[in-house]
Amino acid sequence: MEKTNIHQLESTTDLLRNAIDKIGQVILGKNDQIKLALTCLLAGGHCLIEDQPGVGKTTLAHTMAQVMGLDFHRIQFTSDLLPADVLGVSVFNRELSQFEFHPGPIFSHFILADEINRATPKTQSALLEAMEEHQVTAEGETRALPEPFFVIATQNPTHQIGTYPLPESQLDRFLMRIDLGYPDRDAERLLLEGEDRRTIINKLQPVFDRHQLFETQQLAKTLHVSPAILDYIQAILAFTRQSSAFEFGLSPRGGLALLNAARAYALIEGQKYVLPEHVQLVLPAVVNHRLPVHIEAGSKQLMSAAQHIKESTSIS
Repeated sequence: MEKTNIHQLESTTDLLRNAIDKIGQVILGKNDQIKLALTCLLAGGHCLIEDQPGVGKTTLAHTMAQVMGLDFHRIQFTSDLLPADVLGVSVFNRELSQFEFHPGPIFSHFILADEINRATPKTQSALLEAMEEHQVTAEGETRALPEPFFVIATQNPTHQIGTYPLPESQLDRFLMRIDLGYPDRDAERLLLEGEDRRTIINKLQPVFDRHQLFETQQLAKTLHVSPAILDYIQAILAFTRQSSAFEFGLSPRGGLALLNAARAYALIEGQKYVLPEHVQLVLPAVVNHRLPVHIEAGSKQLMSAAQHIKESTSIS
């Protein structure tokens, strides 16, 4: 494995801290959630934000795209949205006597799939290939999506009227699921007294460009992971598969997601190696949507087990 470049690590960490600060000017009092969303982007995954309407899900996505220097496209998911509305469609050109493919909005660097669970399962499934393979197959031809490619999907609580639950195969395509929650009193007061969020977003200057972001994603992959950390992750995976709290355990893909997210979080923290704390900090966001629980306390059991495994071994 390629060794981490210390000078590159330091300069990248400074850029990431600047990006977090800029996003925090818009999304007030949510530093932890901002770091997790950025972790997801750096790890090359996609992020699902589930929360009540009006807490800033769409605003976070728009702000991230602006700060990270990515082309932004919002797709409003509704019950009548069709797969072709997302992927694109072939239209017959009379002058050339042939069909021409008109790319859909999915052909962008940064996609906001807004209220994704308001679309039918058929339309939701249109994203599966794009999110996993970074390509779209339409009209018998496969077309590559631009890189980097990142999807943030927002989802209203599934008990609300007019929503469709995301199938497990769709949920598994998301590296992380996070929620924003209500702001604290001080942050909410600043929000009420301050400038309109859209005006602030438009004033923000990008911290990264696409080339820098790609290099940062590659840098995250070089961070050292000790055999002890791999043992730690495997012990967590084994717990989920053996515990009666869960219907089934984490898949190997879930383990890779946990490893990649921990690496990206360590990079944000300016570390050149992954610590158990990095694994624990990303654990809930990476695994909760992948683990159907038999009992309400399942997630708490997992966090307690992760801490117990750490304390009972020599990981440091």
